[in-house]
Amino acid sequence: MFQQVGEDYDLDGRSLGGYPAVYSGLILSLPMKANPMPLPDTAESDAPGGSSLAPDTTPARRSLRVLIADDHKLVRLGLRMVLERDGLDVVGEAATGRQAVDMAKKLSPDVVVIDIVMPDMDGLQALAAIRTLLPTASVIMTTAYTRPDFMARAIALGAGGYITKDDEPSSIPRAIRAVAEGEAIVNREILQMALREIADSARSRPKADVLDRPSLTPQQLKVLSLIAQGMDNATIASALSVSRNTVKTHVREIFLKLGVSDRTQAAIRALRLGIAG
Repeated sequence: MFQQVGEDYDLDGRSLGGYPAVYSGLILSLPMKANPMPLPDTAESDAPGGSSLAPDTTPARRSLRVLIADDHKLVRLGLRMVLERDGLDVVGEAATGRQAVDMAKKLSPDVVVIDIVMPDMDGLQALAAIRTLLPTASVIMTTAYTRPDFMARAIALGAGGYITKDDEPSSIPRAIRAVAEGEAIVNREILQMALREIADSARSRPKADVLDRPSLTPQQLKVLSLIAQGMDNATIASALSVSRNTVKTHVREIFLKLGVSDRTQAAIRALRLGIAG
Protein backbone atom coordinates (compact mmCIF):
# COMPACT_ATOMS: atom_id res chain seq x y z
CA MET A 1 0.00 0.00 0.00
CA PHE A 2 1.18 3.48 -0.68
CA GLN A 3 2.25 5.54 2.26
CA GLN A 4 1.91 9.29 1.84
CA VAL A 5 2.82 9.65 -1.82
CA GLY A 6 6.27 11.04 -2.50
CA GLU A 7 6.91 11.91 1.12
CA ASP A 8 10.65 11.34 0.72
CA TYR A 9 11.07 12.87 -2.73
CA ASP A 10 11.14 16.65 -2.38
CA LEU A 11 12.82 18.54 -5.24
CA ASP A 12 14.69 21.63 -4.07
CA GLY A 13 11.96 23.55 -2.26
CA ARG A 14 12.21 26.53 -4.55
CA SER A 15 9.18 28.08 -6.23
CA LEU A 16 8.43 30.12 -9.31
CA GLY A 17 6.01 33.02 -8.93
CA GLY A 18 4.56 31.52 -5.75
CA TYR A 19 3.94 28.09 -7.30
CA PRO A 20 5.45 24.92 -5.84
CA ALA A 21 8.71 23.81 -7.43
CA VAL A 22 7.20 20.51 -8.58
CA TYR A 23 4.94 22.36 -11.01
CA SER A 24 7.34 25.13 -12.00
CA GLY A 25 9.83 22.34 -12.71
CA LEU A 26 7.41 20.80 -15.20
CA ILE A 27 7.08 24.04 -17.13
CA LEU A 28 10.84 24.56 -17.15
CA SER A 29 11.45 20.90 -18.11
CA LEU A 30 13.67 20.23 -15.12
CA PRO A 31 14.94 16.64 -15.05
CA MET A 32 12.82 14.30 -12.98
CA LYS A 33 14.05 11.42 -10.86
CA ALA A 34 13.06 7.89 -11.69
CA ASN A 35 10.22 6.94 -9.40
CA PRO A 36 11.30 4.39 -6.77
CA MET A 37 7.79 3.77 -5.46
CA PRO A 38 6.45 0.22 -5.89
CA LEU A 39 3.19 -0.30 -7.71
CA PRO A 40 0.67 -2.06 -5.48
CA ASP A 41 0.03 -5.69 -6.38
CA THR A 42 1.07 -5.37 -10.01
CA ALA A 43 2.50 -8.85 -10.47
CA GLU A 44 1.95 -11.61 -8.02
CA SER A 45 2.10 -15.34 -7.45
CA ASP A 46 -0.94 -17.46 -6.59
CA ALA A 47 0.95 -18.78 -3.58
CA PRO A 48 0.15 -17.21 -0.22
CA GLY A 49 2.23 -14.06 0.09
CA GLY A 50 3.51 -14.71 -3.44
CA SER A 51 6.54 -12.81 -4.69
CA SER A 52 5.97 -9.44 -6.30
CA LEU A 53 9.09 -10.11 -8.39
CA ALA A 54 7.21 -12.42 -10.77
CA PRO A 55 7.10 -11.24 -14.41
CA ASP A 56 4.21 -8.88 -15.11
CA THR A 57 1.99 -10.57 -17.70
CA THR A 58 -1.05 -8.36 -17.12
CA PRO A 59 -2.59 -6.70 -20.20
CA ALA A 60 -1.86 -3.07 -20.99
CA ARG A 61 -3.68 -0.62 -18.75
CA ARG A 62 -6.71 1.10 -20.19
CA SER A 63 -6.51 4.85 -20.38
CA LEU A 64 -8.06 6.33 -17.27
CA ARG A 65 -10.16 9.48 -17.71
CA VAL A 66 -9.00 12.23 -15.36
CA LEU A 67 -10.51 15.61 -14.47
CA ILE A 68 -8.09 18.22 -13.06
CA ALA A 69 -9.38 20.98 -10.78
CA ASP A 70 -7.10 23.78 -9.57
CA ASP A 71 -7.48 27.54 -9.61
CA HIS A 72 -3.91 28.09 -10.89
CA LYS A 73 -3.54 27.67 -14.63
CA LEU A 74 0.16 26.85 -14.34
CA VAL A 75 -0.63 23.98 -11.95
CA ARG A 76 -3.30 22.60 -14.29
CA LEU A 77 -0.89 22.78 -17.22
CA GLY A 78 1.85 21.02 -15.25
CA LEU A 79 -0.49 18.24 -14.14
CA ARG A 80 -1.84 17.76 -17.67
CA MET A 81 1.72 17.43 -19.04
CA VAL A 82 2.67 14.80 -16.45
CA LEU A 83 -0.51 12.77 -16.80
CA GLU A 84 -0.71 12.77 -20.59
CA ARG A 85 2.98 11.89 -20.84
CA ASP A 86 2.15 8.79 -18.80
CA GLY A 87 -0.78 7.77 -21.00
CA LEU A 88 -3.65 9.11 -18.89
CA ASP A 89 -6.55 10.85 -20.62
CA VAL A 90 -7.18 14.32 -19.20
CA VAL A 91 -10.81 14.97 -20.13
CA GLY A 92 -11.17 18.42 -18.62
CA GLU A 93 -9.81 21.20 -16.43
CA ALA A 94 -11.78 23.16 -13.85
CA ALA A 95 -10.73 26.47 -12.27
CA THR A 96 -13.29 26.59 -9.43
CA GLY A 97 -14.91 24.10 -7.09
CA ARG A 98 -18.36 24.59 -8.61
CA GLN A 99 -16.97 24.17 -12.10
CA ALA A 100 -15.31 20.93 -10.99
CA VAL A 101 -18.67 19.56 -9.80
CA ASP A 102 -20.42 20.58 -13.03
CA MET A 103 -17.67 19.10 -15.22
CA ALA A 104 -17.57 15.88 -13.19
CA LYS A 105 -21.33 15.48 -13.72
CA LYS A 106 -20.98 16.13 -17.45
CA LEU A 107 -17.80 14.15 -18.17
CA SER A 108 -18.05 11.23 -15.69
CA PRO A 109 -14.28 10.86 -15.19
CA ASP A 110 -12.72 7.83 -13.52
CA VAL A 111 -10.61 10.04 -11.25
CA VAL A 112 -10.90 13.67 -10.15
CA VAL A 113 -7.74 15.43 -8.94
CA ILE A 114 -8.83 18.53 -7.03
CA ASP A 115 -7.09 21.14 -4.91
CA ILE A 116 -8.38 21.60 -1.37
CA VAL A 117 -8.25 25.40 -1.63
CA MET A 118 -10.55 26.51 -4.45
CA PRO A 119 -12.66 29.61 -5.15
CA ASP A 120 -16.47 29.62 -5.41
CA MET A 121 -16.76 26.25 -3.65
CA ASP A 122 -13.81 24.87 -1.68
CA GLY A 123 -12.28 21.52 -2.48
CA LEU A 124 -13.89 19.71 0.44
CA GLN A 125 -17.38 20.92 -0.51
CA ALA A 126 -16.73 19.95 -4.13
CA LEU A 127 -15.43 16.55 -2.98
CA ALA A 128 -18.66 15.81 -1.10
CA ALA A 129 -20.77 16.88 -4.09
CA ILE A 130 -18.74 14.82 -6.57
CA ARG A 131 -18.90 11.73 -4.38
CA THR A 132 -22.70 12.09 -4.27
CA LEU A 133 -22.96 12.53 -8.05
CA LEU A 134 -20.35 9.90 -8.98
CA PRO A 135 -20.04 7.31 -6.21
CA THR A 136 -17.87 5.04 -8.38
CA ALA A 137 -15.37 7.77 -9.28
CA SER A 138 -12.22 8.22 -7.22
CA VAL A 139 -11.21 11.63 -5.89
CA ILE A 140 -7.66 12.63 -5.01
CA MET A 141 -7.04 15.85 -3.10
CA THR A 142 -3.98 17.99 -3.79
CA THR A 143 -2.53 20.32 -1.18
CA ALA A 144 0.47 22.54 -0.61
CA TYR A 145 0.66 21.43 3.02
CA THR A 146 -0.25 18.36 5.03
CA ARG A 147 -2.26 19.02 8.16
CA PRO A 148 -3.25 15.56 9.43
CA ASP A 149 -6.61 16.76 10.76
CA PHE A 150 -7.42 18.43 7.44
CA MET A 151 -6.45 15.32 5.49
CA ALA A 152 -8.48 13.12 7.82
CA ARG A 153 -11.53 15.28 7.14
CA ALA A 154 -11.02 14.88 3.38
CA ILE A 155 -10.78 11.11 3.77
CA ALA A 156 -13.92 11.08 5.91
CA LEU A 157 -15.77 13.03 3.20
CA GLY A 158 -14.87 10.49 0.54
CA ALA A 159 -11.37 11.18 -0.81
CA GLY A 160 -9.48 8.10 -1.92
CA GLY A 161 -6.23 9.77 -0.93
CA TYR A 162 -4.14 12.88 -1.39
CA ILE A 163 -0.93 14.11 -2.95
CA THR A 164 1.16 17.10 -1.96
CA LYS A 165 2.39 19.72 -4.37
CA ASP A 166 6.02 18.93 -3.61
CA ASP A 167 5.67 15.25 -4.51
CA GLU A 168 7.86 13.78 -7.22
CA PRO A 169 5.99 14.41 -10.52
CA SER A 170 6.48 10.86 -11.75
CA SER A 171 4.67 9.52 -8.66
CA ILE A 172 1.41 11.30 -9.50
CA PRO A 173 0.24 9.05 -12.39
CA ARG A 174 1.07 6.02 -10.26
CA ALA A 175 -1.02 7.41 -7.41
CA ILE A 176 -3.94 8.00 -9.77
CA ARG A 177 -3.76 4.44 -11.12
CA ALA A 178 -3.47 3.02 -7.63
CA VAL A 179 -6.61 4.81 -6.43
CA ALA A 180 -8.50 3.81 -9.59
CA GLU A 181 -7.58 0.19 -8.87
CA GLY A 182 -8.96 0.43 -5.34
CA GLU A 183 -5.73 1.00 -3.47
CA ALA A 184 -5.25 3.67 -0.81
CA ILE A 185 -2.63 6.40 -1.06
CA VAL A 186 -2.98 7.65 2.46
CA ASN A 187 -0.78 6.59 5.33
CA ARG A 188 -2.16 4.48 8.15
CA GLU A 189 -2.07 7.25 10.75
CA ILE A 190 -4.26 9.55 8.63
CA LEU A 191 -6.69 6.70 7.90
CA GLN A 192 -7.00 5.84 11.58
CA MET A 193 -7.53 9.52 12.43
CA ALA A 194 -10.35 9.69 9.88
CA LEU A 195 -11.92 6.52 11.26
CA ARG A 196 -11.75 7.86 14.82
CA GLU A 197 -13.41 11.09 13.70
CA ILE A 198 -16.22 9.14 12.07
CA ALA A 199 -16.58 6.83 15.07
CA ASP A 200 -16.86 9.80 17.44
CA SER A 201 -19.50 11.35 15.21
CA ALA A 202 -21.41 8.07 14.95
CA ARG A 203 -21.66 7.74 18.76
CA SER A 204 -23.85 10.84 18.84
CA ARG A 205 -26.32 9.34 16.38
CA PRO A 206 -28.63 6.30 16.64
CA LYS A 207 -27.28 2.97 15.39
CA ALA A 208 -27.96 3.20 11.66
CA ASP A 209 -28.62 1.04 8.65
CA VAL A 210 -28.58 -2.29 10.47
CA LEU A 211 -31.21 -3.73 8.17
CA ASP A 212 -29.45 -2.33 5.11
CA ARG A 213 -26.08 -3.87 5.83
CA PRO A 214 -24.72 -5.79 2.85
CA SER A 215 -24.22 -9.51 3.36
CA LEU A 216 -20.51 -10.25 3.68
CA THR A 217 -19.05 -13.70 4.09
CA PRO A 218 -16.99 -14.44 7.23
CA GLN A 219 -13.79 -14.25 5.17
CA GLN A 220 -14.84 -10.94 3.63
CA LEU A 221 -15.49 -9.58 7.11
CA LYS A 222 -11.94 -10.56 8.10
CA VAL A 223 -10.52 -8.87 5.00
CA LEU A 224 -12.59 -5.75 5.66
CA SER A 225 -11.36 -5.59 9.24
CA LEU A 226 -7.74 -5.70 8.05
CA ILE A 227 -8.45 -3.07 5.38
CA ALA A 228 -9.76 -0.82 8.15
CA GLN A 229 -6.43 -1.28 9.93
CA GLY A 230 -4.67 0.13 6.87
CA MET A 231 -3.21 -3.15 5.57
CA ASP A 232 -2.45 -3.69 1.91
CA ASN A 233 -3.30 -6.85 -0.04
CA ALA A 234 0.09 -8.49 0.47
CA THR A 235 -0.09 -8.03 4.24
CA ILE A 236 -3.68 -9.28 4.36
CA ALA A 237 -2.71 -12.33 2.29
CA SER A 238 0.07 -13.14 4.72
CA ALA A 239 -2.17 -12.65 7.76
CA LEU A 240 -4.90 -14.92 6.37
CA SER A 241 -2.53 -17.43 4.69
CA VAL A 242 -4.13 -17.00 1.28
CA SER A 243 -2.89 -15.67 -2.06
CA ARG A 244 -3.00 -12.05 -2.99
CA ASN A 245 -5.25 -12.93 -5.93
CA THR A 246 -7.72 -14.37 -3.44
CA VAL A 247 -7.55 -11.19 -1.37
CA LYS A 248 -8.10 -9.06 -4.49
CA THR A 249 -11.20 -11.09 -5.32
CA HIS A 250 -12.56 -10.54 -1.81
CA VAL A 251 -11.76 -6.83 -2.02
CA ARG A 252 -13.63 -6.46 -5.32
CA GLU A 253 -16.68 -8.22 -3.84
CA ILE A 254 -16.52 -6.02 -0.74
CA PHE A 255 -16.42 -2.88 -2.90
CA LEU A 256 -19.48 -4.04 -4.83
CA LYS A 257 -21.44 -4.90 -1.69
CA LEU A 258 -20.54 -1.68 0.09
CA GLY A 259 -21.01 0.49 -3.00
CA VAL A 260 -17.54 2.06 -2.81
CA SER A 261 -14.65 2.52 -5.23
CA ASP A 262 -11.56 2.20 -3.01
CA ARG A 263 -10.35 0.55 0.19
CA THR A 264 -10.24 3.78 2.20
CA GLN A 265 -13.94 4.33 1.59
CA ALA A 266 -14.63 0.64 2.26
CA ALA A 267 -13.19 1.06 5.76
CA ILE A 268 -15.19 4.22 6.36
CA ARG A 269 -18.43 2.78 4.97
CA ALA A 270 -18.02 -0.33 7.10
CA LEU A 271 -17.50 1.74 10.23
CA ARG A 272 -20.59 3.82 9.52
CA LEU A 273 -22.63 0.64 9.10
CA GLY A 274 -21.26 -0.85 12.29
CA ILE A 275 -19.60 -3.72 10.44
CA ALA A 276 -16.03 -2.89 11.42
CA GLY A 277 -14.66 -0.77 14.19
